[in-house]
Amino acid sequence: MTIEGYRKVTIVQYARPRLAHTTTPARIAALGPGEFEGYASLFNVADGAGDIVAPGAFTRSLRRRPPARVRMLYQHFAHEPIGVWDEIREDVRGLYVRGRLIEDVERARDVAALIAKGALNGLSIGFRTLRARRDAAGGTRTLLEIELWEISVVTFPLLAGSEVTAIGKKSAAANALGRAAAVFRSATTVIPGEPRSGEGRGPRPIRASAAPPPGSPSLASLRDARRG
Repeated sequence: MTIEGYRKVTIVQYARPRLAHTTTPARIAALGPGEFEGYASLFNVADGAGDIVAPGAFTRSLRRRPPARVRMLYQHFAHEPIGVWDEIREDVRGLYVRGRLIEDVERARDVAALIAKGALNGLSIGFRTLRARRDAAGGTRTLLEIELWEISVVTFPLLAGSEVTAIGKKSAAANALGRAAAVFRSATTVIPGEPRSGEGRGPRPIRASAAPPPGSPSLASLRDARRG
């Protein structure tokens, strides 16, 4: 079709907006009632006593002693077991732990309530040093191999960051959301023209010595007593 000698041409352009793919971590804990998780130790971080735990320091100990044989205590008191550990493992951050508080134990019920309200969240390890080295100045000690005896829920962890990160709730809805979040994180997203994304990852499933409450013996003295 022409108008006054000119050809009329209709040009249609399809604009395809560029799609952006972002990954945002979702923190929904799929933990049952009484279950909690966190980090009992952090690698390459100095605690209040100047000790640093090297990556791999727990490896041999974890092979010899399964999680159920590592005691869960309250404030490092041997007469106050409060639960059992279901999972203890090293990752890139430190010593990850997941355990269960025993509801039949009064102290465990108290601890669960305090953790849930944020009034108590410290974690601390009881151990014997097998191999270590000191820096040239003699101030910092790096722990190369540790025999892990127990992990306690404490008020004052000597290592900042060694703490409970999540506790389970008595809610079927929370567990359902947790399962849905796990499926979502493991799903892959394909965008036409874009490379296939990798699997999503949830929070990575870390070492702590406890700062003793006023009037209590120091953890350093407890460690020294255990080295015999």
